[in-house]
Amino acid sequence: MHNNQHTRRRFLQSTGAATAAMTTPYFLSKPAIADDQKAESKNDRPVLGCIGTGSRWGAVGPGAMNFADCVAVCDVDANHAASAAARVTKHKKQSGKAPEIHEDYRKVLDRKDIDIVTIVTTDHWHSKIAIEAMQAGKDVYCEKPLTLTIEEGKQIGKVQKETGRVFQVGTQQRTEMGRRFLQAIAMIRDGRIGDVKKMTVDIGGAPTCGAIPVVDVPSGLNWEKWLGQAPLVDYRRKEKNTRCHYEFRWWYEYSGGKLTDWGAHHVDIAQWAIEQNGPDQGVVSVEPIEVHHPVDFKDGMPVQDDRYNTSDKFVIKCMFPGGVEMNIVSHSSDGNGVLFEGSEGRFHVSRGSIKGKPFEDLKEKPLPENAITELYGGKQPSSHMGNFFECVKTRELPISDVHTHHRALTTCHLSNIAVRLGRALKWDSKAQQIVGDDAANAWQTRQQREGYEVKV
Repeated sequence: MHNNQHTRRRFLQSTGAATAAMTTPYFLSKPAIADDQKAESKNDRPVLGCIGTGSRWGAVGPGAMNFADCVAVCDVDANHAASAAARVTKHKKQSGKAPEIHEDYRKVLDRKDIDIVTIVTTDHWHSKIAIEAMQAGKDVYCEKPLTLTIEEGKQIGKVQKETGRVFQVGTQQRTEMGRRFLQAIAMIRDGRIGDVKKMTVDIGGAPTCGAIPVVDVPSGLNWEKWLGQAPLVDYRRKEKNTRCHYEFRWWYEYSGGKLTDWGAHHVDIAQWAIEQNGPDQGVVSVEPIEVHHPVDFKDGMPVQDDRYNTSDKFVIKCMFPGGVEMNIVSHSSDGNGVLFEGSEGRFHVSRGSIKGKPFEDLKEKPLPENAITELYGGKQPSSHMGNFFECVKTRELPISDVHTHHRALTTCHLSNIAVRLGRALKWDSKAQQIVGDDAANAWQTRQQREGYEVKV
């Protein structure tokens, strides 16, 4: 190891130990690096390992390589890993250096020179890899939704506090995808619709499909390892419909359908707006008003295993302190996004637009000049990856930390439990327990296949 690497590592370790509690959020501290501000010199760049290199890694990996040198890639699909390695080698910041290729993520975590890992695997692998990465002394950037269950969120939060590692969740609507969302929250903070009374969160419905036949596992894919903590089942594929890779989102065994896929974005924004993502904050109750699944269920479990099984149509009523109502829906007249309704007006925000009279009124009565930057403690928002790497240096919480994410995703997980069991649930945010329903409370966790348990 070169002397400059020793110096960098001593700095990271000493600052990490000094600020292990990491109680100051990024947006109350220093600004992130601007998009065009890369690391100062090649020798100062952190060392990166990439775990999971499927389609979404195509954005995350190169983004991380603008700030760090990638020395290893890992995927249980050899085709994904080889493609990623080629892309790493060609990246302008890599100077033609080829990374190591691994199938087992532990080989990446075992490398003492690696400072940071990106985790872009299927949802049901996030928690185990993230926890072991933090315990191995790595800082972590992990795609959303961070967890498969509520219990996994509690475990990740515990380990992050114990280790003091910097951990950014990939909910980019808080940064580069979210300028309109930030303006919407600033409007609410400025009282443009009075007291928030109701929110409608439109996240779209999940796809459905017919029977998917059992076929041979594709060459290069370690199917048993891909399944991880989930039960051993046959590999299935018919044209674009699969039980693997991108389509894992539509199987409860590996994800939570649209409720965690898009819910991780929009529910997060809605709860941020009403200040219900902090300690002891969160949803009070969830009630499935309308629900449709593409398969039949018994005791919360799908009775067919040959097609997508997550809910494709739903209306879920979520109540928050103060009587604020949030409806998570698969379809609304306003389309994908969040509709905020208050005592003095309403408006709708999405990635593409903000619509409604309160927004139109900004032409005559604009927001205070610092309204949006005040959401960031007076600092200017920047890129999601830039924010992460700046926080790696400062040892402060990034803009999308695991703790606020856990609170928002708890609402999504509770909604899925209510949807699968077909009944309303009451939630104690302080105790983080379902109230008066032991059977439902047991769904905070799941049985995990031997050898793949998430351990803390």
